[in-house]
Amino acid sequence: MEDIFSQMTPLAFVAACGIGLLAGVVKGVVGFAMPMVLISGLTVFLPPETALAGLILPTVVTNVMQALRQGVGAAWQSVRKFRVFLLCGFVTLVLSAQLVRVLPINVLLLAIGLPIIGFALLQLSGWAFRMARQSLPVEAVVGGFAGFIGGLSGVWGPPTVAYLTALGTEKHEQVRAQGVIYGLGAVALVGAHVSSGVLRAETLPLSLALVPSAVVGMWIGTRILDRIDQKMFGRATLVVLLVAGLNLVRRGVLA
Repeated sequence: MEDIFSQMTPLAFVAACGIGLLAGVVKGVVGFAMPMVLISGLTVFLPPETALAGLILPTVVTNVMQALRQGVGAAWQSVRKFRVFLLCGFVTLVLSAQLVRVLPINVLLLAIGLPIIGFALLQLSGWAFRMARQSLPVEAVVGGFAGFIGGLSGVWGPPTVAYLTALGTEKHEQVRAQGVIYGLGAVALVGAHVSSGVLRAETLPLSLALVPSAVVGMWIGTRILDRIDQKMFGRATLVVLLVAGLNLVRRGVLA
């Protein structure tokens, strides 16, 4: 415990908790982006590997809250509906998590940030890709890609959001489905990064310490979600994607 907190000043720890609070608010409103906000903010003053470890437990806890907000039955319905996405994502997540300690960080940040920016700009410009119904081949590919980048970075929201948006998913159903997908993915991420050595005795205390602020932020965000309409929800989702993507690319260029 002393090892990880010895890397941080009291001000840095307060800042980390503030970033956790902000990440929780954003996630409560749009249903995703907690890992993106955390990894973008924490890497300003922490090594990327430490930041990745820090986001894992807050992500697990808030996704469980999100998935179960409308009850166990509704959550199970989402599991059944998106089972192909979940299975493919799980396999690629476990495999790619082992690459975290060998892949150059600038490559990782750019590989995540550039597709995020492209998708967000296209959608905000008025371009819209729509699917009349679920397609299992598309779902398998998108789920596999989401799991791959999730194992590397803890960030698997953009491809998931893109797929759910293309299906025209209603805002509360979309948030619940994201909670189920991200929650099960986050549990898999814990196991994968215990194995990879990212989440270990030295980094676990930071991850635990960020849980309370993330939960409070999540509670605030869900109150906001209940008061906004579907159109505003969609635009808020895209703006969050764009800002997070730009910051990841900035970090990738400067890394």
